[in-house]
Amino acid sequence: MGKSSAPRRVAENEALAVANMVRISPQKLNLVAGIIRGQKVEKALADLTFSKRRIAKDVKKVLESAVANAENNHGLDVDNLVVAEASVGKALVMKRFRPRARGRTGKILKPFSRIRIVVREVEESE
Repeated sequence: MGKSSAPRRVAENEALAVANMVRISPQKLNLVAGIIRGQKVEKALADLTFSKRRIAKDVKKVLESAVANAENNHGLDVDNLVVAEASVGKALVMKRFRPRARGRTGKILKPFSRIRIVVREVEESE
């Protein structure tokens, strides 16, 4: 008697990929996620490939993972995929201190983020 499988968190024509504990602030990560929201997957991958931002490489990995999940786990057509959702959230914040003048300390916050990308298969309208 094993556990029954959990219901899908997304629709039948969607696939999901998540990255937790990405070492960047959510505000900066959201700038990159905003670039790919609503775009076709091949355009989004091209934009991330040529983006100057450091975190674009990690976002590209998550998007490629979502595409692989769509193809291998859910049998969706890769050519018709669109980035339906790219949401960013807060993870933990490491707190560090730095000695400052006159015996005081300076607080250093090192934030982590999580990103969730959902790709959806759309019918081609020609």
